[in-house]
Amino acid sequence: MSFKVILVLLVLSGLIGIAVGYFLRWLVALGKRGSMELEIKQKMLEAQEEAKRITQEAENKVKETLESLKGELKEKEDHVKRGEERLIQKEETFEKRRSDVEKEAEGLKTKAEEIRALKERTEAINEERKVELEKVSNLNREEAKDELIKLVEKDSEEDIMIRLQKLEVEGRERLDRKAKEILTSSIHRLGNSVIDDVMATSIQIPSEELKGKIIGKEGRNIKAFERATGVDVIIDDTPGTITLSSYDPIRRQIARVALENLIIDGRIQPAKIEEVVEKAKNEINKIVKEKGEQAAYESGVHGLDPRLIQILGRLHFRTSYGQNVLYHSVEMAHIAAIMAEELGANVQVARAGALLHDIGKAVDHEVQGTHVEIGRRILQKFGVDEEVIKAMQAHHEEYPYETPEAIIVQVTDAISGGRPGARRDTVENYLKRLEDLETIANQHKGVEKSYAIQAGREIRVFVNPTEVTDIEAKKMAREIALQIENELKYPGEIKVNVIRENRVIEFAR
Repeated sequence: MSFKVILVLLVLSGLIGIAVGYFLRWLVALGKRGSMELEIKQKMLEAQEEAKRITQEAENKVKETLESLKGELKEKEDHVKRGEERLIQKEETFEKRRSDVEKEAEGLKTKAEEIRALKERTEAINEERKVELEKVSNLNREEAKDELIKLVEKDSEEDIMIRLQKLEVEGRERLDRKAKEILTSSIHRLGNSVIDDVMATSIQIPSEELKGKIIGKEGRNIKAFERATGVDVIIDDTPGTITLSSYDPIRRQIARVALENLIIDGRIQPAKIEEVVEKAKNEINKIVKEKGEQAAYESGVHGLDPRLIQILGRLHFRTSYGQNVLYHSVEMAHIAAIMAEELGANVQVARAGALLHDIGKAVDHEVQGTHVEIGRRILQKFGVDEEVIKAMQAHHEEYPYETPEAIIVQVTDAISGGRPGARRDTVENYLKRLEDLETIANQHKGVEKSYAIQAGREIRVFVNPTEVTDIEAKKMAREIALQIENELKYPGEIKVNVIRENRVIEFAR
């Protein structure tokens, strides 16, 4: 019984507890809902306040922007207004100036009419005077003009002649002075010595035993060397020296290089000789190319055919009276450029003509003809400009001077080759040339005496005036010059000066 009561009580207490818990939960829920509503209302109020604040700020910014725009608009209106005022002022000024110009034009028109009228009156008066003068002098206008000119010429003839002579003398002196300045400047600026050693034909050997080694058994080494190089090897009693002889400077250089290399190597035999000679040929060809390119670069001549540059480089091994032909050509190119610039000629044509003027000497021992003619054919073959060919072909007067550059090349050749120290000759050749000059002159009929002077660059020939006339003297000078050209070899040019003097002698006793 008591257990059931207890059980019932427990059930009741549980139900009561559940009811109380549910009631409490309901009360709590009601409290939370009230607080949430209050929070929502609070946020709504804050949102409304924020919206009012943002709206107020936007209204303030709009007001400020409107005020700023109004100020800018007012400034622009003021600027436009001032511009309109300036335009109005300019228009007024323009109208005033146009009115003044129109007035001046009217005044000028009136003056022009007055001048035209005066001119017509003056011409009419002049015509009347001319008619009166013709009546008085019985001469028409042309006749009077001729008489007046003759009278003036007669009165001023002596003054005119004196003035012309003075102008002629002053002009000649001025031209001579200018020519001397140009030549002096050219020589002074490029007056360095261009003498180069004559291509070595003698080779020094360290010992006399090498001579036998070079000759070889029964002369087989020297024969193989001569056959491979094309030069003559002269081995004599001169101590420590072997001489190479050949008309071709390139062959002589190849032989020199090959023999020096054989001496250094020490193995001298036919097979080794051929190998060394072939290497020497390649070395000399390389040097020839480098020298040609260097000469063209130093001279400022560009665009030449590589084969033409190779031929040009061969001049490095060619000398003329002790003067290296390649260095001589480079010097001429610089001098020609200076003179062409001073004289207003074509500088590039003068440079190229001077550099290539002796190109024929590189192969003149292999090809028939003068070096000028050979050079012309070489330049034509490699497409060199015709103006350059004209400039180079006249430097020995074989062809006429067709261009100013041709004259410049001839003059620079004389400057480079004829100045003191540029070339040298042996004493024997020098004395022999002087003797030959006088011998040629003395062969002609009527020559009393002759003297070679100016280091062999001038021959003075004195003739008997009773046997030789003036015309014959001119002819004799030309004949002597041609004979010298045909029979002698000499650097530069030789002046032939034939002198014919008449002397009358009387005695007072």
